Amino acid sequence: MILVLFFVFACVATASAIMMVVHRNPIYSALFLIVSLFALAGLYVLQNAPFIAAIHVIVYTGAIMVLFLFVLMLLDLKQDETREKTSRPAQLLGWLTAAVLVVELAIFAMSDKYSVAGPSPESAAMGLQIGDTATIGKLLFTKYLFPFEIASILLLSAIIGSVLLAKLKLR
Repeated sequence: MILVLFFVFACVATASAIMMVVHRNPIYSALFLIVSLFALAGLYVLQNAPFIAAIHVIVYTGAIMVLFLFVLMLLDLKQDETREKTSRPAQLLGWLTAAVLVVELAIFAMSDKYSVAGPSPESAAMGLQIGDTATIGKLLFTKYLFPFEIASILLLSAIIGSVLLAKLKLR
C-alpha cells in the first residue's frame, strides 16, 4: 500500500511540476506548484516524517505561495498577444536537457541503492523515528541548540536590517 501511495504522490508531483513549467499563465503555474508541494508533503508523510510534512505545508504552501499568488494578482499580468518564437538553439538545449533528465531517472530507477519501502531495518530495530516531532524537538534543544540559536540571531538581524533599509527608502 505504501508503494502504491508513493507512486501516486510521485506521479502527481511530477505531473504538476511539468504543468507548472509548461503552462504560460503565471496564476495556473503557481497553482500547479501548490499541488506539487502538497504531493511532496504526502511523500514526507510516507517516509515517517509528519512534522516535516506539516511544516512544509504551513510554510511553503500556506505562506509563501499565498504571498506569491497575491503578488501575481496585483501585477495583473496579461497574456501577451505576440509571442516570441523560441530560437532553434534554445529548443535543442531544452530537448537535450530533457533527454539527460530521462536518462538520470532511468539510472535512478534501476539502481538498488535507493529504496522507497520506508525506514531501514536497522533503524526500525533500534526504534529510531527520524521525522518524529519528539525526536526533532529533543535534538533541536540539546545537540543542535547552539546552531539553532545562531540561526535565530541571523534571522533576527536580517529582519532588523530589512526594516531599517525600508525606513531609509521612505525618507
